[in-house]
Amino acid sequence: MVARIRSIDGVVPQAVDGPWRLTLTPPGAWTGPGDLLESADWIPAPVPGTAAAALRGAGLWSEATPTPIHDQDVWYRGPLARSGPVRLRFEGLATLAEVWLDGVPVLVSRSMFEAHAVEADLRPGTELALCFRSLKAELDRPSKRGRWRPRMITPGSLRHVRTSLLGFMPGWCPEIDLVGPYRPITVEPQHPGLVEADLRAIYDADAGRLSARLRISGHPASVTLHCDGRAIVLTESAPGLYAGTLALPGIAPWWPHTHGTPHLHAVSVAIDGTTIDLGRTGFRTLALTRPFAEGLALAVNGVPVFCRGANWTPSDLVGLGTAECGTLVDLAREAGMNMLRVPGTTLYPASEFYDLCDAAGILVWQDLMLANFDYPHDAADFTDALAREVTGVLDRVQLAPSLAVICGGSEVWQQAAMLGAPRTVWADAFCSETLPGLVADTRPDLVVVPNSPSGGDLPFLPSAGCTHYYGVGAYRRPLEDARWAEVGFASECLAFANLPEPATLGQRRPADPIWTRGIPRDRGADWDFEQVRDHYVGLLYGVDPAALRADDPERYLELGRAAVAEVMEQTFAEWRRARSPTAGGLVWFLRDLGPGTGWGVIDWTQAPKSGWYALKRAFRPVQVTLSDEGLGGLYIHVHNETAGPVDLRLALTFADRTGKVAARAERGITLDPRASLTLSSAEMLGRFFDATDSYRFGPRIHDVAHARLTDTDGAVVAESFHFPGTRPVTPEAIGLRVEPVAGASVPTLRVGTDHLALAVTVRSSAARPCDSGFHLAPGSDRLVRFPGCQQLPQGMIAALNSRESVRFGHDA
Repeated sequence: MVARIRSIDGVVPQAVDGPWRLTLTPPGAWTGPGDLLESADWIPAPVPGTAAAALRGAGLWSEATPTPIHDQDVWYRGPLARSGPVRLRFEGLATLAEVWLDGVPVLVSRSMFEAHAVEADLRPGTELALCFRSLKAELDRPSKRGRWRPRMITPGSLRHVRTSLLGFMPGWCPEIDLVGPYRPITVEPQHPGLVEADLRAIYDADAGRLSARLRISGHPASVTLHCDGRAIVLTESAPGLYAGTLALPGIAPWWPHTHGTPHLHAVSVAIDGTTIDLGRTGFRTLALTRPFAEGLALAVNGVPVFCRGANWTPSDLVGLGTAECGTLVDLAREAGMNMLRVPGTTLYPASEFYDLCDAAGILVWQDLMLANFDYPHDAADFTDALAREVTGVLDRVQLAPSLAVICGGSEVWQQAAMLGAPRTVWADAFCSETLPGLVADTRPDLVVVPNSPSGGDLPFLPSAGCTHYYGVGAYRRPLEDARWAEVGFASECLAFANLPEPATLGQRRPADPIWTRGIPRDRGADWDFEQVRDHYVGLLYGVDPAALRADDPERYLELGRAAVAEVMEQTFAEWRRARSPTAGGLVWFLRDLGPGTGWGVIDWTQAPKSGWYALKRAFRPVQVTLSDEGLGGLYIHVHNETAGPVDLRLALTFADRTGKVAARAERGITLDPRASLTLSSAEMLGRFFDATDSYRFGPRIHDVAHARLTDTDGAVVAESFHFPGTRPVTPEAIGLRVEPVAGASVPTLRVGTDHLALAVTVRSSAARPCDSGFHLAPGSDRLVRFPGCQQLPQGMIAALNSRESVRFGHDA
């Protein structure tokens, strides 16, 4: 496989010229380009793109009410401006594709996930024609049934077809049919040069090595590998095969951004003076810190990493484009995420996704596109195609340091095990035996996970391997279950119907039904994920969500936003404790798949929701959290994941909601790099105090415990809150106030309060604040910045327990 060539002497491989046109026909109506009729309804079509995107552009299809496309054949045609010997590359064709050049068949593809290259000698004006045959017609054909049938995905015949499951999960995502050349089609001149490349970035004992095995056509006089300003001349070890290893002592390693700098280094090869840019790579090690059966736990460059983030979904579900990909990766990084998982229910992302994660310092967990079904691993053609698929993906990202985990798919093993099948049925040999060998041949630096979840006597046990943990969440367990379950690594967790912000909903009062759209539901379940959210509203705030929804829908929505934020912060605070067995948690999802109230912590317009702000607070590399240890009091946990020591001031305060202090202590602490410290409330105070309201020798005299970390300049680094009883959310006068900060480098507000302020929201239709939904301790204040703004925008600040709301901006 050719490593992805970025450019040859600065010339980037070009997309085919077009213009492209598209039309739809009944299945099998046209057998080839000779049947094409100019009188058909041809419309302009973007390439790369999908039929849905083209039809939407022509006003013939709507994302709000998507009509089927899989029940028809989809034809594309376009002229090629180039002539002479060329190589056509097809990066992704969805799904049953046939390709002709000037009426001559040159390619048949039956997988959405395989890339293809075709060599041809073109005449001026050659026409390229593609037909995407009806997927429905294929799925309707009789086929061998699996040993089990998932309820979530339909029809069962999808197990035989290598296509995305997006659009086939009712209640889970919009039913949008993905058809067309969704990845680039490029044309490049044939010339002597690089044919195949096997490149490996190796890091060991502060030294890097770039190993290369290049197959090169022709008889070059010199082949030189370049990286980080250093070079080595490769030698011909066999006819056309040039190999060598470039030693890079002292090279700066690649780190997840939470733990260091994600250093990247340019890689290129010069063949007789022609420079081929192969992109950038990073040097890092990756290892397990304990046996997989005890819970997946990763170390990067020898340092244990608590992996936190979310599950990735396509940034454009209609056209499958990558335009918003950078925005979403930036938001993930800003929220402190250091891992994104691509689940097997979606599709392999474009190479640009890995480039962005490389630069952002975000690890990638990549599932194979397998989910829930009993796949026909006993069929040679299926396993051969799957092996090509795996190898193709690994070849395409062979230099990406962000890629960390390759997993055999999502809930395949769990699905069978939950239906009562024994291990001999659900533990397929491909994922447990063949996959590790395929990965070892191309990317031996990766961790291989056979399935998600897997690792225990049953694949879904929370303490073993990796788990899909929904004890807190879908199963509506108490918040303490996050500790009781002893989660090892949650590759999925914390799914809620997360409400978008009011600006996205587009109205001051929630009368518009858009906020009731897109609420996820597992097929066959008699409940949905809005009911899950409502459960925690009742648990945390002591209200009846159903009655509140009818009587005061605005209040209902605000409590819903606050509840999921609180649950997410508390769960990750529990999992980041020094004594916690949990080594990672990935929220289900990063972004909604469509309009409405989906699983994402970012909505379909790319705007963060309350859960995103909560995770941003929970994922801080320098962090303080509180844990309720019952009769042992409160424990204060301070973490420093950064590469340098930090000097901090830690304050612990117990007060009632008006600010009357019951107990307080403060001390200076120094944390070494990548170190944690745990203190008890008794150790901080130097005396007994019923910090958790466990002894109850009298009436409780505090409503909140507040831990605050400040740096040597007095700036707040992190805060944490503990409530020994039901949160006091009854609206009252709390003295909420706001003022602009004069002379700040970016527009900044100082938000303060006299009494305890819960879930303080900072909203502006013109800008996004650095934080929202945070608590304020009595008598404290907080700086809220508006990055990217030239002047302070207009907006509103409110709190769950405040009768007052405060406007800010130039006409406040």
